[in-house]
Amino acid sequence: MSKADEFNKAWEMGMQDDFSLVDALYHSDYITIDHRTGNRIDIEADKELISQVKGMVTVGPSRVIFEGPTFLCLHRFLKFTEDDVKFSSVITAITYKDGKILRQESSVESLHYDPSENHDWSWEDFE
Repeated sequence: MSKADEFNKAWEMGMQDDFSLVDALYHSDYITIDHRTGNRIDIEADKELISQVKGMVTVGPSRVIFEGPTFLCLHRFLKFTEDDVKFSSVITAITYKDGKILRQESSVESLHYDPSENHDWSWEDFE
């Protein structure tokens, strides 16, 4: 299984409250930075966030930008349904150490349109 497939599968399982693959893939020194606050976030905080939003977010298709032995960059679309329906485009850069995810940074862009329009996929494919 590719690094991108493992990453996507781990968080898909996490959305179902099974973090076993997340725990297996992430390095014990993992940290990410919340660029809005400057806070350092560990894997437990990431898992807690997913547990809180899992009913409000649908993760759409994933496209690999680059995948190598120590770095992965992928692009995904998200659909949020908390109050109003909102869409985001997310690029995630992942750095590996000893074969495990050490660092992860995501750049999120709010979209003013549904990215599934005029494409060969629909949100129902990912629910």
